[in-house]
Amino acid sequence: MILQEIGAAHDTPDDIVFDRFTETAFRHQTIGRSILGTPETVKSFTSKQLHKFIERQYGAERMVVVAAGDIKHDNFVREVEKHLGGFRSKSDNTMPQFAQYVGGDFREDRDLMDAQIVLGFEGRAYHVRDFYASQVLSMILGGGMSSRLFQEVREKRGLCYSVYAFHWGFSDTGIFGVHAATGQSDIAELVPVVIDELQKVGENILQEELDRARAQYRAGLIMSAESPASRASQIARQMLLFGRPIAKEELMERLSALTVERLTDLSSRLFSTKPTLTAVGPVGTLAPYEAVLESLSGTQTTARKLAG
Repeated sequence: MILQEIGAAHDTPDDIVFDRFTETAFRHQTIGRSILGTPETVKSFTSKQLHKFIERQYGAERMVVVAAGDIKHDNFVREVEKHLGGFRSKSDNTMPQFAQYVGGDFREDRDLMDAQIVLGFEGRAYHVRDFYASQVLSMILGGGMSSRLFQEVREKRGLCYSVYAFHWGFSDTGIFGVHAATGQSDIAELVPVVIDELQKVGENILQEELDRARAQYRAGLIMSAESPASRASQIARQMLLFGRPIAKEELMERLSALTVERLTDLSSRLFSTKPTLTAVGPVGTLAPYEAVLESLSGTQTTARKLAG
């Protein structure tokens, strides 16, 4: 089953490009590896090895059990004790080292109709000051049909059929990226236009853009709280990262504190980090990594020159 899933992922360019993206951004590190593994590693595991791994890695101090919805606390505790009480109180293995973003370039030229491209930068960890600012910035750039990238790259120029921005926060680092899916004939022009928009957002963000993105993020928080599964997942993640649930009111206060000046300052710092560029498909016309690096460290005019 897992081998089939690995094969299916490899045959899905918009999946594999993200695997290559994290592998390149966090080269030779645990966080950069695909959760599916490789056919070779999966075939090598024995039942005895898997049992030993569970015994070594899974201890009560690393676990959080959360329930949301129509539950009775005492009954829930009894069920947890019944099914998880056999785990040791403390695991034997040490925690992994902090991740280090490195960036770089990966290209896989395939004979496909479309190309999948991801351009990324070092993001922000969950607990740092700029985490929520990074989340809102990703919405301003590529969080829907009103976002800058969607309007400029897709609607105005027609350079791709899909484009969006994202920010993933982890416990010790993060990554900010832009994903685009486009045809072979538009690749050469697409990346310079994206870079141009990244540089523009570091110079000017409208108050109405911030207000719209902040409202969009707030709506997502409210809607997620209405689903017991989403609420339980959110609490569990917060317990692991912060040691406590974060009240909705506290999150709203953090969003309210964001300003245009803070976002433009973040943008100028964020997009000056070493980029990660990955591409899968007919990518022969994609500009060299060195040219992309030079355009990001220059001006908007430099970015436009990248398009030739």
